[in-house]
Amino acid sequence: MRSNVKVNKTMDKTAPASATASLSIPRQRTSKVIAETVKTGIVKSNLIAMFAGMALALYANQLNPLIMIPEIVLATIGSAFVIGAAGTFNNLYDRDIDRVMERTKNRPTVTGVMSLRNGLIFGSALAILGLISLFIASPLAGLFGFLGLFLYVIPYTMWTKRRTIYNTEIGSLSGAVPPLIGWAAISSDMMSPGVLGLFIVMLLWQMPHFYAIAIRKHDEYKAASVPMLPVVKGLRRTYLQTNFYLVLLIAASFLFLPLSLGIVLVALLLSGAWLVLSIVGYHKMDEQKWARVMFIYSLNHMSILFATIILYCIVATVF
Repeated sequence: MRSNVKVNKTMDKTAPASATASLSIPRQRTSKVIAETVKTGIVKSNLIAMFAGMALALYANQLNPLIMIPEIVLATIGSAFVIGAAGTFNNLYDRDIDRVMERTKNRPTVTGVMSLRNGLIFGSALAILGLISLFIASPLAGLFGFLGLFLYVIPYTMWTKRRTIYNTEIGSLSGAVPPLIGWAAISSDMMSPGVLGLFIVMLLWQMPHFYAIAIRKHDEYKAASVPMLPVVKGLRRTYLQTNFYLVLLIAASFLFLPLSLGIVLVALLLSGAWLVLSIVGYHKMDEQKWARVMFIYSLNHMSILFATIILYCIVATVF
């Protein structure tokens, strides 16, 4: 489905925001520029998901983490680099959109501190080094790393983000890859219910999470002509679609049943509470407060669930 919302074609995607912007990264700001270019927040959150996949694979195959240290280190470095490369390419391509949005207008790729040339070199280096590291850890992990990078940059960033309200669903495919990378670095058995559960949960979680962001930043997305669901279809449709995915997320909790009843109960409790919060909050709060509460809860939901999986699996495997 294509939205009739279109991007302003007059925006220059290649010109820097300022004619005086430096073409190289100032020495004193290198760490900050790199952090903002690769989106370190996204890198960290996706690494947690990758660790959950890795921990679950160790538990399912009864492998001691101490004998898998090389694979763990390589998968961690490789995942961080590939995710950072995806963030870099996304920032470079979305410079015109980011100039319009308040929260992104000062990104180095917008101001020109990170030039297009330097960004492409930097992102490409991260991608190559990351994929090599993942491939050494496991050829299957390398394949998933490449797939996640491709899905994020081409189908999501360059195609659907500007064209359809289903951009979030397309983007969620790449967002659900990190657990697969972590699992594949340890085990080649991709038919296990554990890896399927992680993939489906991560896939479904992203819609309520990003819908909440889109509601909070509604005016910015509208100004940038990005057809997010709340911008094109309104709050009511977003609320109903949020609840639809939350019901599916509750059902997906049972995918962990062959591995651990405890993980199932934690997932059920977290997802069930999220649905209750959505329904009650929608009728009791204004839309901005509801979206803010939903966003904060989404972060806690995934952090608690994945931390539970990691701790449970490591303790059960080691002891």
